[in-house]
Amino acid sequence: MTTSPLTLSPRPIDPSVDHGIQAIVAGASNAETCNTDLAAGPWSFDARPGYGPGSSMGDVIPTGAPRQGELPEYYRTADEDELHDRISAAKAALGDRVVVLGHFYQREEVVRHADYVGDSFQLAEATKAHPEAEAIVFCGVHFMAETADLLSRPEQSVILPNLAAGCSMADMASIDEVEECWEQLGEIYGDLGSPDAEGLLPVIPVTYMNSSAAIKGFVGRHGGIVCTSSNARTVLEWAFARGRRVLFFPDQHLGRNTAKAMGVTLDRMPMWNPRRPLGGNDEASLRDARVILWHGFCSVHRRFTVEQIAQARAENPGVRVIVHPECPMPVVDAADEAGSTEYIRRAIDGATEPTIFAVGTEINLVQRLAAQYPQHRIFCLDPVVCPCSTMYRIHPGYLAWVLDELCAGRTPNRIRVSDDVAVPARAALERMLAARP
Repeated sequence: MTTSPLTLSPRPIDPSVDHGIQAIVAGASNAETCNTDLAAGPWSFDARPGYGPGSSMGDVIPTGAPRQGELPEYYRTADEDELHDRISAAKAALGDRVVVLGHFYQREEVVRHADYVGDSFQLAEATKAHPEAEAIVFCGVHFMAETADLLSRPEQSVILPNLAAGCSMADMASIDEVEECWEQLGEIYGDLGSPDAEGLLPVIPVTYMNSSAAIKGFVGRHGGIVCTSSNARTVLEWAFARGRRVLFFPDQHLGRNTAKAMGVTLDRMPMWNPRRPLGGNDEASLRDARVILWHGFCSVHRRFTVEQIAQARAENPGVRVIVHPECPMPVVDAADEAGSTEYIRRAIDGATEPTIFAVGTEINLVQRLAAQYPQHRIFCLDPVVCPCSTMYRIHPGYLAWVLDELCAGRTPNRIRVSDDVAVPARAALERMLAARP
């Protein structure tokens, strides 16, 4: 859908969300941010437990979650241009010894230095594509760096620039909770490792990429698979070919939206709340289940609403609304399209006529797309500027620091997964990589 004529901004769009937040805090912009503390350097919050400014009040970080040590003063006080030059010089000195991976949701000041930018699936593949690199600097969050360690060669070092960059969704499914769930399901379905007369197992565990290495290891041990938003449908087809039902965690919305699009009815998708016996269900509903959904979600994508879509349509006739499948089902149903971050990027790239796009995903990606495709008008469905709080913990100051440390022969913030977890987790990830969408 297009509008004609389409009025475009006379000035280039700044892809930096940080610049926008700084302008809001300085009173130079009438826009609104969810938390003015986002304008401060993340080192101001790294020593405190929590996901950082902009996170949901309902997201409680687990005890013992990694925290970042103090960043040397230079990296805290240097301005944007100084850090840019420092990073560029360090990368030039290191050459092919280091590869920098950046997730789509990273701030622009970091993404500009990434050798590869992509979603979880693409970056997992990029990890395997660079066996020559001595170090992989992963500008993302903790579970992504763990995945890179699982897929890289043993002698390669995977580095997370800020150890405090976690993921509240990933933390919503702990290994203890998942193992307890599995035990309770075994009491209902019988031996979960024994196929029936048709060769199907009672249940196949499927975990979203946004989960800990321990969870991926659990899935690998029990014949399951990892998925991303890019290949979730392909992975569910893989699982249904092997089992009567699927246990899907930790994101309920991706599981529900994907299964619904495949024809699974809502009454056959019970929710599992790990804080209640049988997840808050009765045995009959679990026996009839096709997909058991974990009670988890993404706080960023839960901000998008049907009301926002209605307003976008009222104010922009002909607008094309695309949202991420981590959004709640009513939002996905109200949108024109739903797809992964790469799907969103490709949809905009493939539009041949000037188009208005209202996008329901993380603001750093939306702002970058708006700058990259000035022939369109692209805006975030949520008018409040609120980046992913944990992705935002990766600041160019941290990237400059880890690269300088590598130049000095030191390896800071290395992420390692123990062998007892790595072997089964790697098996689940290799099944994912083979399940190409």
